[in-house]
Amino acid sequence: MSSCNSSVPQPSMFTLAGIPGLESFHGLYSVPFFLVFLITVIGNVTILCIIRIEKSLHEPMFLLLAMLSIVDLCLVSVTVPRMLATFWMKAKEISFSACLTQMFFIPSFYVMESGILLAMAFDRFVAIWYPLRYTTILANNMLVKMALAILARAVAVLTPAPVLTKRLQSFQTPIIPYSYCAYVAVVLIACEDISDHIVYGLMVIVASVGFDLFFVILSYGLILHAVFRIPSWDARGKALSTCGSHLCVIGLFYCPVVFSVLAQILGYHMAPYMQIIIDNLYFLIPPMVNPLIYGARTKQMQEWVLRIFHCYRG
Repeated sequence: MSSCNSSVPQPSMFTLAGIPGLESFHGLYSVPFFLVFLITVIGNVTILCIIRIEKSLHEPMFLLLAMLSIVDLCLVSVTVPRMLATFWMKAKEISFSACLTQMFFIPSFYVMESGILLAMAFDRFVAIWYPLRYTTILANNMLVKMALAILARAVAVLTPAPVLTKRLQSFQTPIIPYSYCAYVAVVLIACEDISDHIVYGLMVIVASVGFDLFFVILSYGLILHAVFRIPSWDARGKALSTCGSHLCVIGLFYCPVVFSVLAQILGYHMAPYMQIIIDNLYFLIPPMVNPLIYGARTKQMQEWVLRIFHCYRG
């Protein structure tokens, strides 16, 4: 890493290092990334097609799932192709404007996914606390308002990232030690006071993932309170089973973030290449696994998947 004694002015092109320290293994690491991308696209497109065709799935929970699938597809589309180009074709250079664009869209889709998971927790809360008013409370106009609120928050929270980065005028090096243009990775190679950037980064975490996780936990606390007031054990089991898929998705999405934050608070520092691999998994594993979880736990989707396989065999 260069020092600020030999700083360079704001470059027109950055160079993505990929996974520093593992350059000789880029070709090997690209294979699982490609497979994850392929499975994610197939799984989420299948979910969207089934929800569109199967009229019994035109209810709030599955419409929110369709939103989640759309965001997942967008997230892997702005992440993986660029990474594969770096790993396979050594296309490591990225223009400053393209870097700023990637810096905005990747975390934006991640924040949108977190918002949709909160909306799905609210959906389960309404379904269990107000079952008779479920379709009235979560009517289509309410879902549209929720979707617009999720989009507006992501835009409001992430717009400052490229704006603040564009103001940085000198850098230690034009090489970004990352596989994509991550805001923190770019800021850390700057040769200027970055305290405002650090404060902004913490505010983004608190205002998005932190906010959503708090209300997800609150929603499920109220859900459990309502469920354990039901006298019948069978009824309790049925009520909780409707939340099973969502709880799996929530755990998969939030646990790595919580683990990473706790590790930093406790002072545990992992190797840079390991941190980059884990950060990549934040964005890639949930979009791949989400359709598998819902597909495995939803009867209508299981039936449609079996029909598709039967048609291909025929």
